[in-house]
Amino acid sequence: MNPNLSRLQPYPFERLRQLFAGIRPNPAYRPISLGIGEPKHATPALITEAMARHFSGLSVYPATAGEAEFKQSVAGWLQRRYGVQVDPASQVLPVNGSREALFALTQTVVDGSQDGATVICPNPFYQIYEGATLLAGAHVHYASSDPQRNFAIDWDSVPEEVWQRTQLIFTCSPGNPTGAVMSLQEWKKLFELSDRHGFVIASDECYSEIYFRDEPPLGGLEAASKLGRKDFRNLIALTSLSKRSNVPGMRSGFVAGDANLIKPFLLYRTYHGCAVSTVVQAASVAAWNDEQHVIENRNQYRAKFAQVTPMLTPVLDVALPDAAFYLWAGVKDCCAGSDTLFARELYAHYNVTVLPGSFLAREVGGINPGAGRIRMALVAETAECVEAAQRIVKFVNTKP
Repeated sequence: MNPNLSRLQPYPFERLRQLFAGIRPNPAYRPISLGIGEPKHATPALITEAMARHFSGLSVYPATAGEAEFKQSVAGWLQRRYGVQVDPASQVLPVNGSREALFALTQTVVDGSQDGATVICPNPFYQIYEGATLLAGAHVHYASSDPQRNFAIDWDSVPEEVWQRTQLIFTCSPGNPTGAVMSLQEWKKLFELSDRHGFVIASDECYSEIYFRDEPPLGGLEAASKLGRKDFRNLIALTSLSKRSNVPGMRSGFVAGDANLIKPFLLYRTYHGCAVSTVVQAASVAAWNDEQHVIENRNQYRAKFAQVTPMLTPVLDVALPDAAFYLWAGVKDCCAGSDTLFARELYAHYNVTVLPGSFLAREVGGINPGAGRIRMALVAETAECVEAAQRIVKFVNTKP
């Protein structure tokens, strides 16, 4: 067996299942889950119709490099959304969702045979960053975050000796679970560090189209372009249609950026056997070429958060995020400030599932930055999310 498998920690939802073991939730309430970030809005008809028109593609093996029409649609979207130009042939690849690509890119980039090989990730974080790193034979450095700045990463806290060993950095903007968006100054600092130390930046941007401010979130390629880095050196952006277009089951996304990284990544994928079906690519072309359904989806989230956030603000330490579809709430005034006890008791008494924040972070220096917080995914329809919020308010007001 691969010895690195023993280094993996249980996934957050497995830990949640264990936390809820033996509980029979109150039957007076129907179950509502705010635990998993799985979009529940309707899939746009233009996507399902495009897929139906291309079922003949099931009779052929897809090319790992992807169809020219798919890559051109991605390049067009990047131009419209971020004002950046990429070569579809050498700077874009289709992937089976950003999660698969994050894992595969790590295996391509990281040389675990090097002494002290290190990957830096946010803390709190999306656990695939950690798992991909460990299975590549490298060490994880959990970068400190500042709760006073919406858990923005404190890059200055990373010791020089860690930078010297670093081969890859994961960024997530908009962030999971916090919804924080990286600024141009943060990107500038990262690019300077990358130039100095030679590490690759993997920019996870799967929540980029769900935002609550007037200005859309800055993307990694966009930041590079604004700073004059036209070749996107040592930068790969990853995104998917799951959240943008409400198709999590389609498993479709893309990577784009440095052609010198895309080329070996394509070689890895050729052997990995993860080519994207031409049927999925055809449906994806329809999605990337249309913005109206994205606007309507974003407006649904905005309306939902506008109702739910004010309901929870009086009882939890929570505020409207910059972007994404999570509320990252502090529970210090309930259940002795324990995020796990809060989640367990809420489930038992009101049949609402939330994810403990400590499950999304790692303890460093005796502190788990997710402890005392919960993540709520407002992915269901508005009425269901409002009902869940009403139960949470009742729960907090009746628990010490």
